[in-house]
Amino acid sequence: MAVDVAKPQGSTRGGPPAAGVPAGNWWTRLVAFYRGVMAEMKKVTWPDFPQVRSATIAIIIFVLILGLFITLMDTALQAILVRLLPSLFAR
Repeated sequence: MAVDVAKPQGSTRGGPPAAGVPAGNWWTRLVAFYRGVMAEMKKVTWPDFPQVRSATIAIIIFVLILGLFITLMDTALQAILVRLLPSLFAR
């Protein structure tokens, strides 16, 4: 049941700090956060230029195709509604 699930330490404001989080003032915590971010950023595998270029081209093509689809749907629905609406209100 939900009662059996353990709460993570440090999840509430008044609780004890989580493991690995330095206790202290806000400046110490900020510096520790920055160091943690920099350590994680070193683990990131950054794409090389050909990967970035191919992803950018794929995104541009997708956006153009989606824009064309939306334009065609808008034009078709507009044409249908322009013909349909007057006939709905005609007596």
